[in-house]
Amino acid sequence: MNRLACFITIAALAASRGAFALGSLASVNIIDRDSGVTLPAHYYRGEYWVAGTPGARYAIEIRNRAGGRLLAVTSVDGVNVISGDTAAWDQTGYVFDPGQDYQISGWRKSNAEVADFTFTDSPNSYAERTGRPANVGVIGVALFREQRPQPPKIAHQEAQPDVSRARAANAAPPYDAPQAPGGVSADATAGRPVAEVATTSSSVTAASRAAPKLGTGHGEREYSYVQDTEFRRLQSAPNEVIHIRYDSLDNLVAMGIIRRPHATPSEPNPFPAAPERGFVPDPSG
Repeated sequence: MNRLACFITIAALAASRGAFALGSLASVNIIDRDSGVTLPAHYYRGEYWVAGTPGARYAIEIRNRAGGRLLAVTSVDGVNVISGDTAAWDQTGYVFDPGQDYQISGWRKSNAEVADFTFTDSPNSYAERTGRPANVGVIGVALFREQRPQPPKIAHQEAQPDVSRARAANAAPPYDAPQAPGGVSADATAGRPVAEVATTSSSVTAASRAAPKLGTGHGEREYSYVQDTEFRRLQSAPNEVIHIRYDSLDNLVAMGIIRRPHATPSEPNPFPAAPERGFVPDPSG
């Protein structure tokens, strides 16, 4: 029996940046919102890692690469970013039209507001503060393709519904939003990717970390309008799963995942480190 779930359509934003993005059905990037930089993904022993800056806000940028709509069930630290439930495949997600992209920038509080994603020490993360510390440090996107419309049922057959229904889409945006193709407001459209969840074992140990690991906090609230929609999944398991692990730069260096960038040649230093002398000595020779 199919579970009832809510799927929320979202606004299309500017074209994605030129950095390498993970995923096939949809591309996924992690964006540092304070600097505007796309965080590079480092491949290490079968996993992708990004280095976050403690205190910085970030967003999960998803772009639909498929020819049809996609559903993206998205989790941070093992928590569904829309419902706040411990994440599972059959839960609510964001829906994307073909070619659309969107930055998921926080924990959804309503159809008009989110609480910012912020990089923070694990004890201050939303997951750990709500008693779920086991999966801090990982971002997941499970992508689902949409089921094509079914032919009409024969009159005497009992219809077997196989649809996930959204909440009534009767809320209008509080301003005149630009219109997207098909007459749907751009503020309420987005792509839906399908992903298959894969379990992975940690390739690094806590002992190799230089400091407490990084998690995602429950930051300041900001405006972010969406509206509800319906989406029939092609199958119960995701078509693709994208997972990205993250930690601080210091920890990733300590774990051997990345090398610390070499310091660039410095400008001339008027007070270079040298033994202190009482007076100016004579030059040699």
